[in-house]
Amino acid sequence: MSPMALGAILAIILPITYLVWSVAATDRVALRNIQANLGQRARNAAPQNLAAEFGAIARKATPVGYVAWLDKQLAAVGRPKDWPLERLLIVKPTLALGAGVLGLLNFLASPAPARFAVLVAALAFGYFAPDLLVRTNAEKRRAKIRQELPNTLDQMLISVQAGLGFEAAMARTAQNGSGPLADEMTRTLQDMQVGRSRKEAYLAMSDRVDVPDLRSFIRAIVQADAYGIAIAKVLKVQAHEMRLKRRQRAEEHAMKIPVKILFPLIFFIFPTLFIILLGPAVMNIVAAFS
Repeated sequence: MSPMALGAILAIILPITYLVWSVAATDRVALRNIQANLGQRARNAAPQNLAAEFGAIARKATPVGYVAWLDKQLAAVGRPKDWPLERLLIVKPTLALGAGVLGLLNFLASPAPARFAVLVAALAFGYFAPDLLVRTNAEKRRAKIRQELPNTLDQMLISVQAGLGFEAAMARTAQNGSGPLADEMTRTLQDMQVGRSRKEAYLAMSDRVDVPDLRSFIRAIVQADAYGIAIAKVLKVQAHEMRLKRRQRAEEHAMKIPVKILFPLIFFIFPTLFIILLGPAVMNIVAAFS
């Protein structure tokens, strides 16, 4: 057989053989799995895109200052993963709409000025109820951070005096801790690991937490870092000051207790005592004069 004929036969047989082999050797199961995964990702991406569109519309319809205030409150809460800012902006008008529908049905059942006031109050409550919850949780978290700060500074002071650097002492304290202050320290260290400067990371933590005691501590640390002051001395002074402030707050709360119990004492406890003590005498007097 001539080389030309052999080349022509091979030019025909080899492509056909490769085509048959690729069709027969294809993993149908793997192909179906890939197609199923792609379809599942498309179905999962559709609701996310829809939620993102609703979030963008809600952000545009909300005043910029109000959005910034909500974002600050979420930062104070710790930015929970289940409740990002976009979801909160979507939930607020949804709750207001639901409460408004209920109030409208109540108003249409019997139109009256009082029922219209209830409708307006329901709309306001549905819209601002998430704000109240977020602000309450933010205040509770700030109170926990304020309570944990003196002990945390004591632990950092012990670590620094043992020979660790300030960031290493912060990492050790955050690793051993379990509260919101430990979480904020961990996030600050992560910001520095991704390339953020120490000053910016510290000031960002101060802005997120928004606690005056922590803000004072951060300013002292930033100034010590700028002027080369020993961190151990700064930590010692700050720890003593935070313990003193915590003691003063405890004394302040103790001094407020008599004022707080004054009105319950007058309106609930004293009338009961008067009834028990003077009741029999009054009954005897009434019986004697009758």
